[in-house]
Amino acid sequence: MKRRFKDLSPAEVLALAISLEEQDGRLYQEFARVLRPNYPKAAAALDRLRAEEDEHRHQLIVLFQRKFGNEIPLVRREDVRGFVRRDSLPMLKRLDVGRVRKQVALMELETQRFYNRAAEQAADADMRQLLGDLAEAERKHENLSAKLDPGQQPQSEREEESRVAQQLFVLQVVQPGLAGLMDGSVSTLAPLFAAAFATRSSWQALLVGMAASVGAGISMGFAEALSDDGSLTGRGRPFLRGVICGVMTFLGGVGHALPYLITHFMTATAIATAVVAAELLAIAWIRNRYMDTPFLSAMYQVVIGGVLVFLAGILIGNS
Repeated sequence: MKRRFKDLSPAEVLALAISLEEQDGRLYQEFARVLRPNYPKAAAALDRLRAEEDEHRHQLIVLFQRKFGNEIPLVRREDVRGFVRRDSLPMLKRLDVGRVRKQVALMELETQRFYNRAAEQAADADMRQLLGDLAEAERKHENLSAKLDPGQQPQSEREEESRVAQQLFVLQVVQPGLAGLMDGSVSTLAPLFAAAFATRSSWQALLVGMAASVGAGISMGFAEALSDDGSLTGRGRPFLRGVICGVMTFLGGVGHALPYLITHFMTATAIATAVVAAELLAIAWIRNRYMDTPFLSAMYQVVIGGVLVFLAGILIGNS
């Protein structure tokens, strides 16, 4: 059961302060590690904060040893009422730079409030002096944490981080998704329409289309996940890229297979053909939007390949 802050002994208050400084320093170190490859300025600011938190921890331990000995009781933030819940490290690693900045500002504000309250509660002169000094130090941290807040960043730095974030989004999400959508939309055309025109059966065409979409999704998902681990290319976590690529491959193929749920063969084929056209337009738009490919050029490249595969499927099915 959580305890009230006012019920903690002086030794436990110091132990809690040590625990907070250790946890915050570790979080700042981890934030800096994650951000450093793409956001070196933010990482450098976090390094400075971590160094100061480590100095605070050292001062607290020295005072504890002088007052209470070498055995520090285990008192954590989650054992005391009133603290804001913080996410675990695996969750925090997935934060983008803007959310990391906001998290740091929240941490500094909470720590300052803790030291203010602890100093007010302390009866021992040495403890009151140190806790008051640390509260003042945390107030000075507000200037640095304010600069970490996206709203207080210099415009040039904000634009640079936005540009990097856009590049990472393209590398880690758009590219694997686009590769999957293109493969699913184009590679499944031949087997689907070959089966449709060979059997003149909507149900048979649907089965072939679904099988081709599922197979292509699994194949592309594994291929993308195993292509590289992202450590050198910056393309992010392999598992996430594989999932994105596999799902988009499946969606690209199943889109023009589902019209064959309609039992009337020619109606289903007409709708499936319209869906194929919409898919090719969507691919051209994505390439234009995120890859800076001129729209007409993207349309030409995508449509030529798609039409050739589409015609190949029809010719094979009618042979």
